[in-house]
Amino acid sequence: MKKNSVRIAAGVMAAVITLSGMELTVNASGGLNSVLPSAGIDYSMSPSETTSLSDMKDEVERENSSDLTASTAEVVVKGTGEIPIGGMLGSNEQTTISDKKIEKTLVVVSEGYTNDLREASNASKISEEEEFFKTLVIAKVNNYVNVRDIPSEEGNIVGKLYDKSVGTFIEEVDGWYKISSGSVEGYVKGEFCVTGDDAVELAKEVGTRIATVTTTTLKVREEPSTDAVVLGLVPIEDELIVAEELDGWVKVNIEEGDGYVSNEFVTLSTEFVKAESIEEEKARLAKEKAAIEAAQKAAAKKAAAQAPSGSSSSEAPVTYAASGGSAQGQAVVNYAMQFVGNPYVYGGSSLTNGTDCSGFVMSVYKNFGVSLPHSSSADRSVGATVSGLENAQPGDIICYSGHVGIYAGNGQIVHASTSRTGIIVSSATYRSILSIRRIF
Repeated sequence: MKKNSVRIAAGVMAAVITLSGMELTVNASGGLNSVLPSAGIDYSMSPSETTSLSDMKDEVERENSSDLTASTAEVVVKGTGEIPIGGMLGSNEQTTISDKKIEKTLVVVSEGYTNDLREASNASKISEEEEFFKTLVIAKVNNYVNVRDIPSEEGNIVGKLYDKSVGTFIEEVDGWYKISSGSVEGYVKGEFCVTGDDAVELAKEVGTRIATVTTTTLKVREEPSTDAVVLGLVPIEDELIVAEELDGWVKVNIEEGDGYVSNEFVTLSTEFVKAESIEEEKARLAKEKAAIEAAQKAAAKKAAAQAPSGSSSSEAPVTYAASGGSAQGQAVVNYAMQFVGNPYVYGGSSLTNGTDCSGFVMSVYKNFGVSLPHSSSADRSVGATVSGLENAQPGDIICYSGHVGIYAGNGQIVHASTSRTGIIVSSATYRSILSIRRIF
């Protein structure tokens, strides 16, 4: 049999084969570019096209198409005019066939093949992802490994690749890996890193899949369906940790638990921590120091303004004097604790009438003259970085996926949790911590 080509479009996997000179007009909501196996016929998917089939003269035998799918159906139509067959291709398509005479139309609809194709596509993506992971160099150390300008310990340090940070492999020289990571390019000692096959599984662990909200208020549902109960709400630009990616839906983690959001309203990305150059480190530390000093001055000014009349304004800074930040931080905790038991209100910032998590942190710190964003994801970049809960001090901000609270000391946080619980005190490790930030 001579090989012919037909252009069609479908939301589900479908093919329309005709055997007489005519035009096939297809308008579809979306195209799927693929090639189906066939008995000598190529089928390529393309939306909104008109294709002349006048050259198709060969008879397509019913028995020769049996290997296409187990759910093949043959439809014979004779007549004139326009014949709508949109229902055969799915509810989203409008399809008509027009000609003086239609001798035979064979319609193939195969949801089973769609699933097979999707699985094959997913497998291909996984394979590509794993090949990419093999090109990574991932630090596996307690703190960081130096990046040097030559493959030798005598080389100048040009940057730091922190534990679980990632670079791209360039070459290996005498046990050293040349990498590119962020703005840094140089050599790291191979014994402190993994690459190749060893990097595949580690990359899956250290990479963070993020869903960034692109709509004003995103509904997180208990099941991947628009009919499912709404579990919680998330504001625009918030970043959520992705637990699983489904067909059209993403499983994410929020304060109320694991739920599902439509991928139509989020953008997905994978975050890897990159190396930091010596210049970038100096700039970051200077910026963090300035932020802490500014917060301390703002707190002192606020305290002076709130001091009882007749008292010396010079006494106010003593009340909130910085002792490694702990005195001011403890004052923040003491202030926040008085609101425990008050209600949670999405989008709110009233410590008495109702607030959400970031509104709670924002309003507590506002009392100390410090301005913070009303966003849990934006809170991940305020103040200075704190490495690990073991180094946290009272008043530090603890950031989670779609949530934020204030560290109260002794392994606990005070936070506006959910509409069911309101403002409460919880274990700081009740969920995975993404970031810890210090204001004072």
